[in-house]
Amino acid sequence: MRAIILGLALMAPVLPASARDAAVERGAKLVEERGCGACHGERGISEMPSTPSLAGQQREFITLQLVLFREGLRDVPAMQAPVEGLTDEQLEDLGAYFASLPHAPPPDRGQRDKAAFDSGAALAERLRCGVCHLPSLAGQNQVPHIAGQREDYLAGTLKAYRDSTRHGTDTQMNAVVQGLSDAQIDQIAHYVSQHEGSPSQPR
Repeated sequence: MRAIILGLALMAPVLPASARDAAVERGAKLVEERGCGACHGERGISEMPSTPSLAGQQREFITLQLVLFREGLRDVPAMQAPVEGLTDEQLEDLGAYFASLPHAPPPDRGQRDKAAFDSGAALAERLRCGVCHLPSLAGQNQVPHIAGQREDYLAGTLKAYRDSTRHGTDTQMNAVVQGLSDAQIDQIAHYVSQHEGSPSQPR
């Protein structure tokens, strides 16, 4: 059953405008009911340390992650209650809502450190991050939009991949960051968080 649900999430169809608008409206109501803004920000821009911004994120990526939370395939205690009892359609509505919001960096983003940025850019080029996340780092389909994401969240996530403590469907990330030092990961996180990638069109 889990494999079937994950398969459906991976094959989320492109929505026509009218259906997308209805899904966004339903998703907005769910966000209010479930209190998503308390952690992820009222408009999806997180001001909470180590908590990701969701505004402008890929719809399919959000839907898939919510399925993983609901099915217990990703162990994030803070996400258990918000997704409890939600249907597949409701998870898709949440994905549509957050994808519709304008992407922006967090208001507490620090100043760019040129040395760290340049080192992170070189590492990202070597690791070919732009192949999956696109050169803009805006992501595609189930691959997340990472440009402008919270730096602390990015660093923590990459270290969890490296240390094999984050589990899900994106196991290729474990191999990508294998062997990187904390300092190198921090440089990549700084570069990505300061990257001004353009968001993809919501679907």
